[in-house]
Amino acid sequence: MNLSRIDLNLLVAFEALYQTRSVTLAGKRLNRAQPSVSNALSRLRALFGDELFLRSPAGMEPTQLAHALMPGISSALDHVRRAVGQSVAFDPAAPAGRSFTIAATDYADIVLLPYVIGRLRRQAPDVDLRIMALDRTAVFEQLDQGVVDVAIGGHLAAPKRMVQTKLYEEDFVCIASRSHPSLRAGGRRRQHIDLPTYLQLPHALFAPGDSGSRRGVVDGRLDKLGRQRRVAATFSHIVALPLAVAHSDLVATIARRVASRLASADVQILEVPEELADTGFDIELIHSRRTQADAAAVWLRQEIRLAVSEMV
Repeated sequence: MNLSRIDLNLLVAFEALYQTRSVTLAGKRLNRAQPSVSNALSRLRALFGDELFLRSPAGMEPTQLAHALMPGISSALDHVRRAVGQSVAFDPAAPAGRSFTIAATDYADIVLLPYVIGRLRRQAPDVDLRIMALDRTAVFEQLDQGVVDVAIGGHLAAPKRMVQTKLYEEDFVCIASRSHPSLRAGGRRRQHIDLPTYLQLPHALFAPGDSGSRRGVVDGRLDKLGRQRRVAATFSHIVALPLAVAHSDLVATIARRVASRLASADVQILEVPEELADTGFDIELIHSRRTQADAAAVWLRQEIRLAVSEMV
């Protein structure tokens, strides 16, 4: 193919269409009118001899060829951005239609994202944000392709091609109904729960995804102690746990900061058994190495770290 036929702006439009799945949103991101993006799509179709994006109820769905083209086009544009970004700083006051996509776990949605969003809205109100659920099976490919700018969460085993930065440490507490008959001592509420009591009570577990797993981080620790708990109910959303324990005999072990934000007046927070006190996890920020020198991406990651500092 004769490269002189290729307008760099067409590749930028392709990337925006792929990431937004919408002519309107792509135009907004690029600060271009919708007819201009539609025209770019027509030229892209003629250039590659393929429809590239097909209308569907879910938006503009990429064709098989579009999926195949995206990694190479994204990589090429990243090289250009890095070359330009080394000498041109990102100005959050004049973002020129820039938007960011953040993939976040349930935990990050509840605990960290309110601070991140608040800070970004104060620092750059003209930047558009998309917060999407972190899909552990696809997130690293999404980072590679530029569909996601950063991922935030815990228990993320990133491959070596990614940059993984620890933001802070989190630990666990137990939550249970305030009227739970097994968690009162002499008519007084407990401050912690001992291991024998912990093991004899039925547990609610947050198990993201559809794996059907009935094991969490705590169960691995219990294995080392030669002990086992009974997981009586699993939930795919962490926000369901405080509601589930509030009026039942279930107890749940969840992140301390989640408990402090979600626990209602009907729910008590207890320290975990001493034997499990060192069972915690790291909250991490992950991004592709390809965006190391992208001034806008560097700015986003710095703002996230500053939001963490505010929170912690």
